[in-house]
Amino acid sequence: MSVVIAVLLFGFMIFFHELGHFATAKWAGVKVNEFSIGMGPQIFSKTVGETAYSLRLLPIGGFVAMEGEDEESDDDRRFMACPVWKRIIITSAGAIMNLILGFAVVLVLTCGQPLLGTTTVASFSEGASSANYLMAGDTILAVNEEKAGCDYDIVYSLVRDTDGVVSMDVLRNGEELHLEEVIFDTREVNGMQSIVLDFSILGEEPTFGGRISYSFRWTWSLVKLVWRSLGDIIGGEFGISQLSGPIGVTDTISDAVASTNYKGILLVLAVVTVNLGVFNLLPLPALDGGRIFFMLIELVRGKPINQKVEGMIHTVGMGLLFLLMIIVAYNDIARLITGG
Repeated sequence: MSVVIAVLLFGFMIFFHELGHFATAKWAGVKVNEFSIGMGPQIFSKTVGETAYSLRLLPIGGFVAMEGEDEESDDDRRFMACPVWKRIIITSAGAIMNLILGFAVVLVLTCGQPLLGTTTVASFSEGASSANYLMAGDTILAVNEEKAGCDYDIVYSLVRDTDGVVSMDVLRNGEELHLEEVIFDTREVNGMQSIVLDFSILGEEPTFGGRISYSFRWTWSLVKLVWRSLGDIIGGEFGISQLSGPIGVTDTISDAVASTNYKGILLVLAVVTVNLGVFNLLPLPALDGGRIFFMLIELVRGKPINQKVEGMIHTVGMGLLFLLMIIVAYNDIARLITGG
């Protein structure tokens, strides 16, 4: 049952993404031929008006097929007949909807917290190593030169560190200090060294505006976490074997569901949907960000790139993306089998 619920939640994120494309395409007057959740063979399809609404076998994605988006068309309502600024809105709307969903989920989590986290140190655990460098009342401004807008920025920056030594900028008694080497104890987690978080953060009484502001900062923290993780992959900090695709994501969600901890489920949902939104905005062929990149070039040049050339680039990009998905799926399945 937890796996079924996980698939439904993953499908909901995809639905929300494609709904963004669909709604903005309708707004812009573009003809939508199909709205599909899933890939592969059709399980169900119903045509309403000019659009076929489909459910397909493989729950690994979805699409909105717009007239003249990837093929030649003379229809007056084809995608390419739209002004470029409208096409940018249509193409980016899916990722934006994922980010909006992420914010909404984070807001639900925030509303369930009796106190809102700050960036001020409240107290230390017994024998805390960091107490040799930090003081209760210090406001942490940055960790390893990464600004801290909320408590989760501090946590995410610390857990990414592997040697237990970080730099910190703090505000102490009205004075900004740069602490070059703050040393934490470390422990091994899943074969990697991880910092032991040995201090707690001061909480504050929430207000309506405070919850909204905190939710924005927490969501932005998740966005930065995705970017940093991508940077770690590109920089070789993490290998391709540590990437997860739809299978791994579904397994993670199903574990959260099985725990019956709704906060854990919502947090995983927020992280995954923000990840989906940010990833789709990367300027890579076949992704929404890649299409937006070509549209920005068109905006500068005053005329579009040859559609056949752009289509070929996206086709090659899609092939490479599917190859990556196969490799990642193999890794996900291997981890499921070995329990790693």
